[in-house]
Amino acid sequence: MKNFLTLSLLLLSLAANASESVKLDDADIDLADKISLLRGAKHFVTNCLGCHSIKHIRYLRIAKDMEVDEKMILNDIAPLGAGIYDQIHSAMNKHDAEKWFGTQPPDLSLIARSRGADWLYSYLKSYYIDPKRPFGVNNMIFQDTAMPNPFWKLQGEQQAVTRKTIYGDHTELEIEEPGTLSEKEFDIMVNDLVNFLVYVGEPVQLERRQMGKYVLLFLLIFFVVGYLLKKEYWKDIH
Repeated sequence: MKNFLTLSLLLLSLAANASESVKLDDADIDLADKISLLRGAKHFVTNCLGCHSIKHIRYLRIAKDMEVDEKMILNDIAPLGAGIYDQIHSAMNKHDAEKWFGTQPPDLSLIARSRGADWLYSYLKSYYIDPKRPFGVNNMIFQDTAMPNPFWKLQGEQQAVTRKTIYGDHTELEIEEPGTLSEKEFDIMVNDLVNFLVYVGEPVQLERRQMGKYVLLFLLIFFVVGYLLKKEYWKDIH
């Protein structure tokens, strides 16, 4: 039992240190912002769909949830030839994926739920030049990632710069070669993409939260009624 407790405390301390090693940026998630979600859907199809799928959602669901015309989704967001009832699959097959990347890129339907919005937002912004890696880049959040930087043209190329401080060495990323977007524009683009992936992970999240309020209200009323009923039944019992 002693060994078990010691091991548990050690693992907790290691986890705490690991979580503090890299500070995550805060993603501004707003699932009620349908314009942001539509922009995010467009960014995903343009920049991510070549390798990654989000097979648990269809173009039709996006059209209905965003309250836009189906033709708008097909013309402005979906790739050429896609149907409104199609699941959002990548065109890359498993054989080519393993040949080029060594593994098949994962489906991203639940990536925001498994990793968290802040992690995903920070990850997509944290690529830097690393000549030792196969694609010439690495990532501050996920070291030795097999994924190349899909946004290097938009964000530009970053360099990891280590500086000595009174608290020890501190590494931060600096733009070495600017991209086509300013820093603010790129942050907005990545935030829209992450916002969309959060929506994909649970399209009914807003409805669930709204329903949860009614459920809590019902339970509160039921508690009051039940308490009064209990008092009525037990009033003559001493």
